[in-house]
Amino acid sequence: MVLDVDAVQGTLDELGTPLQEVTFVVFDLETTGGSPAEHAITEIGAVKVRGGEVLGEFATLVDPGGPIPPFISVLTGITDAMVVAAPRIESVLPAFLEFITGSVLVAHNAGFDTGFIKAACQAHGYPPPKNAVLDTVDLARRVLTRDEIPNAKLGTLARFFRSSTEPIHRALHDARATVDVLHGLIGRSGSFQVHTFEELKSFVRAPTPEQQRKRHLAEHVPHAPGVYLFEDERGEVLYIGKSTNLRNRVRSYFTASETRPRIREMIGIADRVRHVVCATNLEAEVRELRLIGGAKPRYNRRSRFPEKVVWLKLTDEPFPRLSIVRELRADDGTYLGPFSSQRAADDARTALYDAVPLRQCTERISLTTRRPACALYEMGRCGAPCAGLESSADYSVHAELARRAMLTDVGPVYSAISARMERLSVEQRYEEASVDRDRLAVFVRAAARMQRLSSLTRLPHLVAASPAFDGGWDLHVIRYGRLAAAGVMPRGAHPTPFVESLVTSAEQVQPGPGPVHAASAEETECILRWLESPGVRLVQVDGDWTLPVHGAARVKARIEQAYRGLDLDRSRSREGRPLR
Repeated sequence: MVLDVDAVQGTLDELGTPLQEVTFVVFDLETTGGSPAEHAITEIGAVKVRGGEVLGEFATLVDPGGPIPPFISVLTGITDAMVVAAPRIESVLPAFLEFITGSVLVAHNAGFDTGFIKAACQAHGYPPPKNAVLDTVDLARRVLTRDEIPNAKLGTLARFFRSSTEPIHRALHDARATVDVLHGLIGRSGSFQVHTFEELKSFVRAPTPEQQRKRHLAEHVPHAPGVYLFEDERGEVLYIGKSTNLRNRVRSYFTASETRPRIREMIGIADRVRHVVCATNLEAEVRELRLIGGAKPRYNRRSRFPEKVVWLKLTDEPFPRLSIVRELRADDGTYLGPFSSQRAADDARTALYDAVPLRQCTERISLTTRRPACALYEMGRCGAPCAGLESSADYSVHAELARRAMLTDVGPVYSAISARMERLSVEQRYEEASVDRDRLAVFVRAAARMQRLSSLTRLPHLVAASPAFDGGWDLHVIRYGRLAAAGVMPRGAHPTPFVESLVTSAEQVQPGPGPVHAASAEETECILRWLESPGVRLVQVDGDWTLPVHGAARVKARIEQAYRGLDLDRSRSREGRPLR
């Protein structure tokens, strides 16, 4: 008998825990907002499963200790009246922590839900749970491609795996739907030879063989700010990105931290990485936008078609009307936008109609036009100038109110729609109220964006500086909202000749029609973010850089507070970003 002294039997820990023997607690929370520091839990729902069998459920409403914002009630259906007799989180927490003992926690975008649980534990003297955590968003991005599913939202995945429960922004319903998604994803992972929980954790983060094989593509990329371009063997640009440190960013594409299936697919095709070094981080951001808009790489999802935006226009005629247009013209029309889709522009138009009785017919009418009035006149939503029942002077009052709402004061629109939302909520007509809420948000966001853009694009010349890391200054010349020049002034250099030289060499920019003159809205917004960052100083300003006193920004802040972590914003964070 021959003994193999090198043969060692593996321990159970080394073999791993078979997935069918792992106890999972799939849970979901509803909250009053998106920040654990500022908002509270209103509902907890959890399902304990093992081997495909449901072992138990945990569900309770939670008194958040304060009023639930109306926007949140519209989304979840959870009202102040429903939680008035519910226990506070300090009473619920011990039972929930006992329920999850010895299990693997599962949630859809787990960082959101676990963040609230950890904050609650800290606030009430409990140690944070040490359970292993599995995020179904990360797992979905690993086993599914964009060809199969457009994004990693919970609702999308529930439909894909034919869940028997539809997510409805109620905690237990969403947890049950996530259970079906989890089982579907685990089934998919089996085709990748993943059979234990330890293998599953490694699988979610492991780089692909293609990523490992192509790490050499980052070798000649410098440590500098700029733009990088992934190209295939024919020179076609596949993907464009930017970074403050090109070398580090490009190298990250070949590590376990890059889990996006779309990008991993791109890496498999890529043959080389080209780079463009930029003087400043802002120049890199702007160059990225311009290059994406020109090359339209198939693996970029954002900024590829800046020319496809639309605008809402209040026309210049005796009886102005609201029209959705694709082109800005040098006329006396009033523009609002840009909008990324026709639907968004139509939502903003409907919001404005709800507050101002403008005519909604599409043809031009003159002072002598006479035709029968439509149903809107009978409903009191139009003065029927087409039938001669409203004079040009009377109608101009409405047109001016709409113009002010678009350019300077969204107050009338906000007040009108908020009042109707409150009435619909009292009547428990939440679906109708949510439609009004979303239309109002679209209008207010567009107005705030337009006012910020217009404040900068009307300036023919602006020079600003911000401190650089080495003690020098990053300098930028901005003309009509477009970046015309960028440079770095070394530490100790005299500013006057350096600024004069940069201004002299800057691009000559001609203003165009409409509120966005010489650059895409995204480029101007990049510049605005930099101008508003700490430490930026204005060196030269030609003109007045101002915002309206009663502008949309103040109302937008209220809306964003209500939306934070829920609905549109929550769909990006808690339910997952699009698969790319």
